[in-house]
Amino acid sequence: MFNLFKKKERKQEESQEQSQEVTLYAMCDGELLNIEEVDDRVFAQKMMGDGFAIKPSSNQVYSPVKGQVDSVFPTKHAIGLKADKLELLLHMGIDTVHLDGGPFEGAVKAHDDVDPQTLLSTVDFQALEEANKDNVMILVFTNGDEVLDHFELTASGRVSQGQEIGKVTFH
Repeated sequence: MFNLFKKKERKQEESQEQSQEVTLYAMCDGELLNIEEVDDRVFAQKMMGDGFAIKPSSNQVYSPVKGQVDSVFPTKHAIGLKADKLELLLHMGIDTVHLDGGPFEGAVKAHDDVDPQTLLSTVDFQALEEANKDNVMILVFTNGDEVLDHFELTASGRVSQGQEIGKVTFH
């Protein structure tokens, strides 16, 4: 009977040891937003996962994590990233898939290693405005339901590209 308690304690210790942390960085200069503030129901209601957004004041978008590019969408409006087991999606603008990549000049390809100093894309804000598209940069944890333990933004308001803005803990 007493061994049952010891096994439970060992399992708790093992799960704590296996927990990993990823630091999140601002992918551009701008205003940091909670995901619920994004003007898109799918993102705001976390249907694709938890995350955050930045209303950009600069058109260069950098990696929000140290990791690897998993995929670049053919329409260049979104980039899949991996940081250890955590999978992330950087979605540039709202409803921009229909623009067929026009406003986005990609700077990376699948399997590239990235860090907060790696330019991912340059965005033509004028083209987005002419198409009546919101230019908000959205980052979601697409496999968060499976691996996410804790997500916390440690910054608020105006942020600068490369600034540490939060942490994600996962197993």
